[in-house]
Amino acid sequence: MTTTPLTQNIRPGREPLSLKEYEAAGGYQALRKAIKELSPTDVQTMVKDARLLGRGGAGFPTGLKWSFVPMGPDAPRPKYLLCNADEMEPGTFKDRLLIEGDPHQLVEGMIVASYAIQADVAFIFLRAQYDRGAERLRRAIAEAYSAGYLGKNILGTGFCLELQMHESAGRYICGEETALLNSLEGRRAIPRTKPPFPPVVGLWGKPTVVQNVETICNVPHIVNGGVSWYRALSRCEDGGTKIYGVSGKVNRPGAWELPLGGVTVRQLIEERAGGMRDGLKCRGVLPGGASTDFLVEQHFDTPMDFKSVAKAGSRLGTGTMIVLDDQTCPVGMVLNLTHFFATESCGWCTPCREGLPYMENMLRAIEEGRGEERDLAALEEHCRWLGPGMTFCPLAPGAVEPVQSALKYFRDDFERHVREKRCPWR
Repeated sequence: MTTTPLTQNIRPGREPLSLKEYEAAGGYQALRKAIKELSPTDVQTMVKDARLLGRGGAGFPTGLKWSFVPMGPDAPRPKYLLCNADEMEPGTFKDRLLIEGDPHQLVEGMIVASYAIQADVAFIFLRAQYDRGAERLRRAIAEAYSAGYLGKNILGTGFCLELQMHESAGRYICGEETALLNSLEGRRAIPRTKPPFPPVVGLWGKPTVVQNVETICNVPHIVNGGVSWYRALSRCEDGGTKIYGVSGKVNRPGAWELPLGGVTVRQLIEERAGGMRDGLKCRGVLPGGASTDFLVEQHFDTPMDFKSVAKAGSRLGTGTMIVLDDQTCPVGMVLNLTHFFATESCGWCTPCREGLPYMENMLRAIEEGRGEERDLAALEEHCRWLGPGMTFCPLAPGAVEPVQSALKYFRDDFERHVREKRCPWR
C-alpha cells in the first residue's frame, strides 16, 4: 500500500486521471467494498477507529460527527452530505490541489461518506474562483453517473445518491458550516445558533454532515486499506497523512503529503520548502493558515500534529503555514491579515462587525507612524473581547490569533513603530 494515498494519482502539469485510468489505479474499489460488503454503521466505525480528524481546521473526529446523524427507517429524510470546498483561508491551497489533481478521489469519497450516513443528496460547495477545479469536477461527476456510481440503485444495491456541485459566491464566513448551509439555501451567509447542530437539523432542516475536501478524500483509503494500515501512516495517535504547505519567502513554496506528525516546523521549512531565500531568516510562522497564533524559534522542533501544535500555543489548523521573514514588518503582516478578516466578517454580531475594523484602524495607525503607546494595550484588550466564547462564531477568535501572538513575540517591533513614528521596514 502507498504511503501517500491522497496524492498518489496526482500528475503535476498534466490532466487528472480519467474514469478508466482511475479505476485501473484501484479507484471505486472502496465504493464497491463499502456498499456490497459493509453496512453504513460498519463504515462509520472504521472511520472512527481510524482516528480521522477533520482536515478543514478544527480537527474534530470525523467518525464521531457521523455518529450524531439519525439512522434507521425512522430517520428524517432526505439526509445531506456537504463538502466544503470554498477554501478561503489565506495561505491555504491544499484542497485545490486535490480537486484539480484527482477529482474522482473526491467523488468516490463523497459517495462512500454518503453511504455511511445514508445521505440521499450530496453537494460540493466550491469556491467560485476555482474554474479549473469546477471543470474537472463536472467531468468526473458526469463520468461517475455514466458508470452507475451515482444516481439510482448504485451498483445494483438499492443505494441512491444525487451529487451536485454548487459554485459559491466566495465568502470566508462560509467556512463556518452553518453559514455555508444558509448560503446553499439561498440565504444570507451568516452562522446559525447551535444547538441544534447540523447532523440533526441542517440543510433545509434535515440531518446534514459538512466535511472538508481533504477529510472526505481520506475516506476511500480507510475503507480500502483498513484501520490498522491507516493508523500506521501517522506518527502520532491520530491516523493518516496530512497535506502540509508552506508559503512566504522560502526557496520552494508548495504542498507535500506527509505522515501526520511526521515532520517538525523546522523540517518542513528547511527540508521541504528548501529553507529561506538568500539573506533572510525565519522569525516566525503561522502554522495552520492565517487564523492561527505565531510560533517562533523556540517552537520550531514541534511536530506538526494537532496536539503538539496546540501544546506549543497555536493550532495545526489547515496545516499550511505562512512564514514571516526578518525583512518583513510583522505589524504590516498582521494589518494585512486583519484587513482581510474585517472585510470578510458577515456583520452578524457586534464584536466582530465593529471590533475587527477598529483593530484594523489601530494597526494601520501604528504601521503609518500615527500610533500611540496606549494603542498596544487597546489591541490586547480587543483580542480578549473578540476571543473564544465572545462572538457568534469562530471568525473573530481566529482573526485575533495572529495579532495577539504578534504582540507577544514581536512587541519590540510594535513599540519601535510607536517610538520612531514610522515603519522601520519602509
